[in-house]
Order: sequence, then C-alpha cells, then structure tokens
Amino acid sequence: MSSQIILQPKREKSLLRQHPWIFASALAPLKKRLRSGETVDVISSDGQWLARGAYSPQSQIQVRVWTFDKNEVIDNGFFLRRIQAANTLRKSALEQSGATGYRVVAAEADGLPGVTIDRYDNVLVCQLLSAGADKHRDKIVWALKKTFPDCVIYERSDVAVREKEGLPLLTQALHGEIPDSVQIEENGVSITVNVKEGHKTGFYLDQRDSRAAAARYAKGKTVLNCFSYTGTFSCYALKGGASHVTNIDVSDLALAIADKNHQLNGIDPEQYSLVKEDVFEALRRYQQDGKTFDMIVLDPPKFVDSKASLNRACRGYKDINRLAMGLLNPGGILLTFSCSGLMPTELFHKVVADAALDAKRTVHYLERLGQAPDHPVLSTYPEGYYLKGLVCHVA
Repeated sequence: MSSQIILQPKREKSLLRQHPWIFASALAPLKKRLRSGETVDVISSDGQWLARGAYSPQSQIQVRVWTFDKNEVIDNGFFLRRIQAANTLRKSALEQSGATGYRVVAAEADGLPGVTIDRYDNVLVCQLLSAGADKHRDKIVWALKKTFPDCVIYERSDVAVREKEGLPLLTQALHGEIPDSVQIEENGVSITVNVKEGHKTGFYLDQRDSRAAAARYAKGKTVLNCFSYTGTFSCYALKGGASHVTNIDVSDLALAIADKNHQLNGIDPEQYSLVKEDVFEALRRYQQDGKTFDMIVLDPPKFVDSKASLNRACRGYKDINRLAMGLLNPGGILLTFSCSGLMPTELFHKVVADAALDAKRTVHYLERLGQAPDHPVLSTYPEGYYLKGLVCHVA
C-alpha cells in the first residue's frame, strides 16, 4: 500500500483537471518521512483520492503524477503499457517522413514525468530526470527491452535539472554495446548523431518539420545557418536548392559532425562553409562588413531557464533577430525559433515584431512552426508545448 500525501484545503483544482504536477506549497505537513521517488497516493483535504505519483522532497514540484486511475499499480506492466502506447501514437507521423530517429517518450505528454526516450536507429537514449523516473530505472529498461528487443539502451541523465531533484548527473550503458555515433534518416536526408557527447540525447529531433520548411524556401538562396550544431538545416537547405550555406557554431565537435553530414549527403564542399564563432559577434561583424544573405536560420539554445530570466531572454531574442533582419536582402526569408518553454508564443511574436521595428524592416509571418508530431502536447499539460518558430518575409 502506498504512503499518503494530503493536500492543503482547496488545492485539488489542478489535479481534478489532470495536471501532473503538485507543488510543495499545495501539500499539508507530512505525517512521516518519505523516501525520494517513493510512490504516494494524493488525497484531498476532505479525504478524496485524487492521484498516484512519485514524491520528490528536494524539488519545488514535490509530486509528479503517474496515474489518475486508483486501480493502476506502478509496476513493470505500467511502464510497458505507457511506452507501448507512446510508440503507437507516433507511428503514422513517422511513416510520412521516413524517420529512423524519433522521440519515443516525451515525459509528461506520455504519462511518464521525467522520462525522455529518443530512438536513433537501433539505439535508445534515455534521460531520467525526476526522482520517480530515477527510482524506476530497472522497470523502464525492462519495458524498453520488451518493446524494442533489437535495440541497445544508453542513459544520458547528465542534465542540470537532476540536481534540483537531489540526483547526481550520470551517463551509462543500460543494455548492449553503445556506438559513439549512429546514422539516421529523415525526409531523404542522412544525419550522424553522436549519442555520447551530442547535445541533449544527441540531436534535436523536434526540429524535423522546421528543417523541411527550410528546404521549401531555400531554392537559389544564399543561406546563413546560425547556431548550426551538426549542420542539418544546412543539409536540408542545400538539398532544397540553396546556392550556398554558411554554418556558424562555437563547437569544434558540432562543426566536425556538420562537415561529415554534408559529405554523407553528397553535397559539394564548395556549397557550404563552416565558421567557428560566437553568433552574436559574427552577425555584428557581417553587419560591419556589409555582407548580406537571402535567408537566415536562427535556432538558438534555450535563453530562458526561469521566470526571473524572461526579460533578459527577451532582450537576447530581440537583439539577435534585429541583427539578422539587418543582414537580409530585401524579400529575404528569416526562420527564427525559441525552444524556451517559459517564453509564451504571443510574447515571442511580439519580440520579433519589435526587432523588425528596430531594424526598420517590414516583416510578414508566412508560417508558424513548432515541434514535430513525435513531441506531442497533452491537452491537460500545456507546458509540453515549448518550441515556437516563425517563417518571416523581410522586406
């Protein structure tokens, strides 16, 4: 039988709407000491059973809900059902793009808070970022081996958010021999993924649809690919008929993989260049030199990691978009993104609009872009929508 956690009076509203987070301020004082990751039943102040979740004493989110079904036990079968349902949800979307790399489990969106699992061909890469996910590692691995018997499994729980849960950062092989890199395909493009040293789980699968959008707009254009990482926006643009792409990133490893990705796709080395430089500095240098482009991709890392940093992040987004707009030839295309979940969509649109005013350019939004369908958003957990993008025509 699970331990019980009692809510303060009138704090059950979000749970009745099946939101999976319970903050420390909503809890009544505990009657006994609970272990990190322990399964608890959540009870309202008037004795109503509400949910079953994982307790995390060091986090502001002290309970993450596993289930709203009183009869559901958090055992091997629970994780198997959740993972298989998540995989089934993605099948139709993946068949359309021919993707051999995709997100299998997207944490709360798939009813598994703190669990992220990406598949790269026959390599599964897991991030277990909450106390509950960490406690049930063995069950998750068992369920993955059942669902994907031909795959090896690697853990990349080397993310700072684990520290907020009182957990150490770690990377480890969980099953099988793990290669340093693996090749995936999507939309006819071949991509090398470094699963051991790459960002996140090795690659940004969420931008698949945005990369395809870049290809649609690229024909005949000179392109500047900022924060280029492993060059996949560039590969798509060149396959879409771009005349030349300049890739900028600060990482030697990322640029080396970008070079490999271009070669993998049979792209002429004369059609792309790789520049190791800070993007803000590079944009200012290009401005001073009077250099211009027909299309620019701005896909920066997350600028917002807390509500307190939102204003500073807005200044950063505005500055970088203003600089980019100033480098575009009249009629140029800007693909600009924010992957910060704490950045509201309307605010991001306003920041881009303000950047256009400062750059003295007329901007039309041609398309709104977002995370690919293998990163679904659960209706009761809107925080799962984080990636926002715009295709802008800049006159």
